[in-house]
Amino acid sequence: MSSRPDINSLLKDENLFEKTIILNRNEYLKESGSIDTNIYFIREGSVRIFISDNAEERNIRFGYSGNIIVSLDSFLSNKPSLLYIQALKKTKILVASKGSFMQLMNKDLQHLQLWNSILEDLNLQQFEREIDLLTQSPHERYHRLLKRSPQVFQQIPNKHIANYLRMTPETLSRIKKS
Repeated sequence: MSSRPDINSLLKDENLFEKTIILNRNEYLKESGSIDTNIYFIREGSVRIFISDNAEERNIRFGYSGNIIVSLDSFLSNKPSLLYIQALKKTKILVASKGSFMQLMNKDLQHLQLWNSILEDLNLQQFEREIDLLTQSPHERYHRLLKRSPQVFQQIPNKHIANYLRMTPETLSRIKKS
């Protein structure tokens, strides 16, 4: 889930975060096959969300300071997810449970509308990403990501950005230079 001042403030104001986790570089917050319905707020550091496809990892999303992340498929279905969430550097994360979160969202209509707008936004982001991967050239994918999320390039190592954009690190390096 992308950073959104409304939801971040709401979760902090309501004291929904029950604990803090500190992950070291390359440590996993979530591994494939596990159920994870928590919501995480990244205080500092960065993570990648990825799947492993026959020993090849495919980055799906990134999270960094100020972002809320979640294993959305597991959160919504209460079933195991194929997703991994891994710290890219030492990362401090606040944790809120699904039960507390949903209780807060169902508390009033405004909260429910906020939750619906977050879900709509996530759907649109996913749709844009699918279109990018299916129809855009590597150069266009790079520029669209740069326009959409310039902070990714300050927070995330190039090898992970290249994987996310479905190109080699060398191709990304060439595109950045041009």
